[in-house]
Amino acid sequence: MKKVQRFSTSIEMLEHAFKKYKNLPAYTCMGRTLTFGDMDTLSYRFACYLRHDLKLEVGDRIALQLPNILQYPVAFYGAVRAGLIVVNSNPLYTPREILHQLRDSGAKAIVVLANVAHNAAGIIKQTDVEHIIVTNLADLHAAPKRILINAVVKYVKKMVPSFTFDKCISFRATLKRPKQTLQDPGITPESTMFLQYTGGTTGVSKGAILTHKNMTGNVWQMISHMPEAFSGGKEVFVACLPLYHIYAVNIHALSAFSVGAHNVLIPNPRDLTAVVSALKPHQMTVFVGINALYNALCRFEPFRVEVDFSKLNIACAGGTALTKDAADLWTALTGIPIVEGYGLTETSPVVCSNYYDDIQPGTIGYAVAGTELKAIDDDGHEVACGEPGELCVRGVQVMKGYWNKPEETKEAIDKDGWFKTGDIVTISDKGNVKIVDRKKDMILVSGFNVYPNEVEEVVVLHEKVIEAAVVGVPDARSGEAVKLFVVTLGDDLTEEDIYTHCRKNLTAYKVPKTIEFLESLPKTNVGKILRRELRDAKPVA
Repeated sequence: MKKVQRFSTSIEMLEHAFKKYKNLPAYTCMGRTLTFGDMDTLSYRFACYLRHDLKLEVGDRIALQLPNILQYPVAFYGAVRAGLIVVNSNPLYTPREILHQLRDSGAKAIVVLANVAHNAAGIIKQTDVEHIIVTNLADLHAAPKRILINAVVKYVKKMVPSFTFDKCISFRATLKRPKQTLQDPGITPESTMFLQYTGGTTGVSKGAILTHKNMTGNVWQMISHMPEAFSGGKEVFVACLPLYHIYAVNIHALSAFSVGAHNVLIPNPRDLTAVVSALKPHQMTVFVGINALYNALCRFEPFRVEVDFSKLNIACAGGTALTKDAADLWTALTGIPIVEGYGLTETSPVVCSNYYDDIQPGTIGYAVAGTELKAIDDDGHEVACGEPGELCVRGVQVMKGYWNKPEETKEAIDKDGWFKTGDIVTISDKGNVKIVDRKKDMILVSGFNVYPNEVEEVVVLHEKVIEAAVVGVPDARSGEAVKLFVVTLGDDLTEEDIYTHCRKNLTAYKVPKTIEFLESLPKTNVGKILRRELRDAKPVA
């Protein structure tokens, strides 16, 4: 097996890629391609602006609230080169969700897409953010196309609330500074690279502290585990999954980038027509998706007949369980089976994966290099091979802890460095892992974590709601869907009233898909809601 190069920090890894693959295409989005050399120049200018003009210091936090557009990798690499800590934020977050992330992280700067900036504008004064950088969709396109696209967006934006900041900076302006020298930020392997927000195993969203060592270690693990997907300078990756998600940012912006791969960015994978248009000019070699996306694309006729699969070599799935139906449809269409894997935000994220030439359907494969796995019972004792137990992980990819939450860190990672995932698995004598249950009540909607506590807290804010409980139910499209059980004051509260209330306070994938009204919720003797009983109950006719 070819030896995979290891890097001590992400800056070292990026600088290597900038130089080695200077003239190769790095990213394409909406018909515009930037080379590795372009990314080097632009991200360096952005880094200089952050340090010299904004006077941000090493270790300061910067939030990126961007979809898959060219500005994301420029801002991301620039922030990393400046020694800042990146806080990824979903562009579709509501003001309440953004406020929590910005406050908790103590972010001093944010880069936000103009289309969604109204949500941040409403809460920005309640945070420590000092610098707001706003970008338009086509800011990195050539003049004629940029003007046209941004004009169309402005026309469409008439349906979107306007935004006002006391002071904001144009993203394009940050890239027009005279050439300056960027001082070495002195980053070490133990330096924090991300505060990547997740609910962990329970409760309110927490910032997982991911270091440069965590991230470069997981890059090395992924490439070592599946070298077929990372041939230097030859691969074309399709980036449908959002780069603000830890899996996508690692596999595309770090792992693929480190070997000179070309990433085709898809800003909105739900627009299947746009996906086809983006893919038609390219011969993709690696496709990374989730179950719902594979299902949708395989059933979309233009994708089936207009996209070139002749060079496709690898298809990967993660984030949520891959169904047999989706896997079979994809293989029948492309001739390429889907390699399923598993990971968590707290593990940078990849823990295990099937091998390219050894796919075990229904399993999440084997531990990646340098990773130890064990399954334990409720008393913390390791169970026998093939017996169900909570999956625990130890390896270079395991986070340092949760930001400003020492007690929750202690609960999640024991004194010997084992991280408890909350997932119940069986591990065969050959090391193959199969997920059989979820210890906690987290719901997985199209690869995104939904935590019942958060949704319930929002629902009971409605003046006519007495109690609420949320569970996950099977859904053919998204894997799981959010179901809400609610007890109300009187009988004049409608489903639409609750949906409207939720949409104002929750991003779309967290909004309940179905609602059931009950007279009371099942509880234990001490008043704890029995979610399992609700999951198992038949819907009221």
